[in-house]
Formats: sequence, structure tokens, C-alpha cells
Amino acid sequence: TRLGEPCLKTYPLEFVDLLRRARVAFQAGRTLTEGFRLAQLEVVVRMLEEHECDFVDALGRDLHKPRFETVVSELILIKNEALHAISNLKKWMQPQHVERNLSTTLDQCLVVSEPLGVVFIMGAWCNPVQTCLVPLVGAIAAGNCAIISPSECTAHTAELLHRLIPFYLDNECFHVILAGTSDLPEIVELKFDHVFYTGNREEGSRIAQAAARTLTPVTLILGGKNPCYVDQHCEIATAAQRIAWARFHNTGQSLVAPDYILCHTDVKARLVQALKCSLMQFYGSDPRESRSYGRMVNLEIFNRTRDMLWRSGKVAVGGQVIEAEKYIAPTILTEVVEPDPIMQQDVFGPVLPVLTVNSMDEAIAFINKQEKPLCVYAYSSNSKVISKLMSETSSGSFCSNDSVLQSLMVALPFGGVG
Repeated sequence: TRLGEPCLKTYPLEFVDLLRRARVAFQAGRTLTEGFRLAQLEVVVRMLEEHECDFVDALGRDLHKPRFETVVSELILIKNEALHAISNLKKWMQPQHVERNLSTTLDQCLVVSEPLGVVFIMGAWCNPVQTCLVPLVGAIAAGNCAIISPSECTAHTAELLHRLIPFYLDNECFHVILAGTSDLPEIVELKFDHVFYTGNREEGSRIAQAAARTLTPVTLILGGKNPCYVDQHCEIATAAQRIAWARFHNTGQSLVAPDYILCHTDVKARLVQALKCSLMQFYGSDPRESRSYGRMVNLEIFNRTRDMLWRSGKVAVGGQVIEAEKYIAPTILTEVVEPDPIMQQDVFGPVLPVLTVNSMDEAIAFINKQEKPLCVYAYSSNSKVISKLMSETSSGSFCSNDSVLQSLMVALPFGGVG
């Protein structure tokens, strides 16, 4: 599709043809050279720079996402990944010498990294550009061809990627398809060399089952419930600001945001008040009128979040909803108990439950009762508290006295424990 032309849904026969073209290109050795990979990484950066306004507009239409959030949490993050890959590509492509033993003293023992082939990347609607293009950067750097399927929930962003990627990247090696969520397992069964999926657990399970039928390796980045412990010994105002920003940016539609707070009973009242002040500072007295506050991606997610909100705890801050605008105010819930719906399901919305514990050990026990989260957050001025939480819980990442920032660092790996 050329720039300016309308985008149509990709049909099954087209999937097969795009996969065939990518396979032919890979088998011809098109992606193997350092020069090819560098050129493709450089045009990814150029595409983001030349079409920053288009991405801002598309994400504004899909998620009511403010320009600052789009640039920081989507575009800069991808550019940093690409620039990091460009800087390190030569080193990554070199064979790695390994230690020899007595029987191989005279031999040359190497680990040689080679590309897998054609990878299938499925993006998520919560960060629709990042979850498509960050894996693409990795695929390009490793010498793979790729087919990308942006989320159908963010239609304007999906259509923009569908138009731009063929315009900038190699037309035989890299393709974008527009497919529905229900189509993805069938596409996975076409047999790729690796599948990369970001999204919810239910759909991730279907993707993994489809991939298993062809013994295709899979990387799953799935949502979960990320706990945030607030100790009685910490700077409450700073903690509240950082937690509120992390939870409510992108209207709470994030895989790495804190999902719930476990705070010491002694600081609950001060923390809730500090969170309320932070929301006032960020979004004013009426967040609906704020240009810095987004909307839910669609009515399905809106209804699901609203229903959980209404059936859980007590609203301490916010709680207003407007269905016609897919608007849910930034909401703090108190008096939440573990059986409440908000604690039993993944929450992709602007709702933050506050639960109380009487000790750090109680918080650790609560966290360890749940499935292993993507992130654990801890706020305390006591380094022993931080060390204990880090060593006695298990998660994909751990961040102390801040939130989300660990996922923005290109030198750190990202993913769950499984």
C-alpha cells in the first residue's frame, strides 16, 4: 500500500503469499550482511523522525494519547533500541570464542549467532507502535525477515504502520498485515521460525497452542498484576507522584504499570491523600478536560474496567465514567479485599486499588501467593527493605523507589518469569 491509499484487511491468501516472499528473500541470504541490517535499522529511525506527527495523530485518534506520552513511551524508546542495535551490531555478529578443555586445546571453539528465518510479530493495543517495532528492531539486528500484525483495536496506528513500513523497509523481507485477533492462531499455524506476541493471557495461550502444533518457538509478553509495596519509611509525596504517573499515563493501559498498592497501615491515609494531590497536579480538578489524559481504547475494555471498578472496594478518588466518550476518571480504590474483581483480573484501565498490610513479610507473602508478575515495585528509604523484597519475590523486573523506568532502559532485558 502506498502512502495516501486506503488500507484494507489482509486476506488469508495474502498471508500465505507474504510468508512465501519473506522465505524466498531469507533463503537468498538477503538479510545476512551487516550492511543490509544497518541500512534497515537506520530507516526505522528515519521513519520515526520523518513521521513523528503522523504517529502522534494516529495514537491521538486511537487512545487520545497526548503528544508527550507518544514521543516518550513509544517513539524515543524505539529509536533508542534501534540506535543501540546500530552501535552494537558488529560486536553481536562476531563469533564468540569459548573456553577449551584438554581434549580441544588445539581446536577453535566458537559460538556463531545465526538468524532463525521469518518471524511473526503481534503487537498490543496498549502501546501499539512500541510493541510492533521494538521486536522488529531485534529481528532486523539478528538478520531475520519479519511479518508484523498490529492490534486491530488501534486501527489508525495499524493503518499507519501498514502504509509506512513498505515505504521505508525492504519490500520482500518485511511486511505488515491487518488481521483480527481471531485470525492470529490460524496465521501462526502457517509455520514461522519464531513467534513474538504481546498481549493478554487468554489470547497468549491460544497463540502458544497454535505454535505448538508446528513446534514453533514462542516469546510471550503477557499482562499480569504488578504489585507496588509502600513502606512506612519512605518519602510519601514522591512515591505518590511516581506511582500516580506510572499507573495513570496512557489511561492505565499499560503492561508495566503498578496494578495495586500494598501499603503499611500506618501510611494509608497519607498515601491516599498524596495520590489525590498528585492527580490534581497532573490533570487538574476535572481530568476529562485535561489534554494530558487519554481515553479507553474501545467500549469492550471500557465496560470491563467500569464493571470491575463498580464491584470492588470503595472509591476514594475519581470514579466518574462517561460511556459515550470511553472516559473513566483516574480512580483510587480503598477497602479492597483480595476476592474483589479488581484483584482477580488483569486491569488495563485507570483504577488503582490500595490494600493495607501490617508488615513487609505480610506484603511478601501476599505477592508470592499470586502468579509471578512482570514487575514488582517497592518504595522505602530503608535499603534492607528493598533488598529483602527483591530477594524474596520473583518477577520479570524489579524497580525500587520509581516505577516503569526499568522498561525504558535498552541495556536491561524485558519479559516475565513464566
